[in-house]
Amino acid sequence: MIGRIRGILIEKSPAQALVECAGLGYEVDIPYTTFFNLPETGNELVLHTHFVVREDAQSLYGFSSRLDRDLFRLLIRVNGVGPKLAAGILSGLDANQFIRCVEARDANALVKLPGVGKKTAERLLIEMTDRIGQLEGQFTPASPNATVISDSANAGIAAGHDPREEAEAALIALGYKPQEASKAISKVAEENMSSQELIRLALRAMIPAS
Repeated sequence: MIGRIRGILIEKSPAQALVECAGLGYEVDIPYTTFFNLPETGNELVLHTHFVVREDAQSLYGFSSRLDRDLFRLLIRVNGVGPKLAAGILSGLDANQFIRCVEARDANALVKLPGVGKKTAERLLIEMTDRIGQLEGQFTPASPNATVISDSANAGIAAGHDPREEAEAALIALGYKPQEASKAISKVAEENMSSQELIRLALRAMIPAS
């Protein structure tokens, strides 16, 4: 099990970070909560990781905090929740927000996440209610700027595009309808905003904190 990696950030995208460690380059799949916390390329970083081995693939998932990583491990134990969906959940809601949703039994906030239907949301609330006690001591109040989106949004972000177009494409890649994405971006857009800022604010508006 690879539980932690420390190295130099060589490349980064909303879905993945390439980290050089002892001469090797590790491709680490990351949620948006981690992407927004990454340093600039060329700097050192530490990621808390979970290694997933399957018959057809081996994937290394990385997180900027141990809380996110430990919650990810609890999520993938829920029936019907695989690593990709768990990473998506931790992108739409940070760990602290997810824990508050469970404590408040707020299925509505979970259903707003792409890939999470009503049955999955209910299953998460039932199975995670007892498990979040295992995270005792790690839970802290969430940052008001912590809401981000899932790793699938990488498909919609390309350098050099207009920030609004990039942000809308990212939301569409997540599974939101084009009309929903455009409307959400229009509500929060201000002059000179970056695509990352637009994505943050749009997701905070569509998935309000509990």
